[in-house]
Amino acid sequence: LERGKHAVTHTSQVPLTVEVSLPRGTREASSQYRSTNDPSLQLHKRFLIVDTPGHGKLRYHASEQIVTSQNLRGIMFIVDAADLAPDSSGLRDAAEYLHDILLMLQKRLTLSKTSKASRALPVLITANKTDLFTALPAPAVKSVLEKEINRIRASRAKGLLDSGIGMSYLSSDPEKDWVGDAGNGDFNFMQMAEVDVQVNVVAGSLTASQQTNVLQSWEWLASNL
Repeated sequence: LERGKHAVTHTSQVPLTVEVSLPRGTREASSQYRSTNDPSLQLHKRFLIVDTPGHGKLRYHASEQIVTSQNLRGIMFIVDAADLAPDSSGLRDAAEYLHDILLMLQKRLTLSKTSKASRALPVLITANKTDLFTALPAPAVKSVLEKEINRIRASRAKGLLDSGIGMSYLSSDPEKDWVGDAGNGDFNFMQMAEVDVQVNVVAGSLTASQQTNVLQSWEWLASNL
């Protein structure tokens, strides 16, 4: 996203902030009512992306950004679409992390209603590596994550698992620590809309031969600027 081309990636150990500009022809939502002759439309809209480590011991960096950032516009949660097989460690790890982030967003909004309301934050789940044969398509990624989060929610309601991130931000009331529809029924991402958290799932690939597959991510980014 930063360089506009495929680049070698490395596992991050610390947060990384980069300045990114929307590609030509992609307009941010705040410009939709401007005249096509407005000179500001000729400028590339620039914004910051903060990449936080996904390792379990380093996820507190993400929780700090969610809780303390005043200019956060949305969250992109990237998963490996080729490592989400049922009962796999990849699926379990991704779903646990996503569960914790969604719960934090839910509490961020509901707890703030007694004071200054927090900005609603959308979430884009980006299933990467869809160029691989074993990768799941976006609808399947959505389905397996919802089912796994449902299992995690049920387990944590029984006190069998620890949260992993953001424990200090959780309530002493167990019922308020259930993500989604108060722990009733099966979990699905639509339940997050009740707390103004819109969750979407797209699939793509960042390989050199699949650059066009990131278009949906660019459009999502533009819609939240």
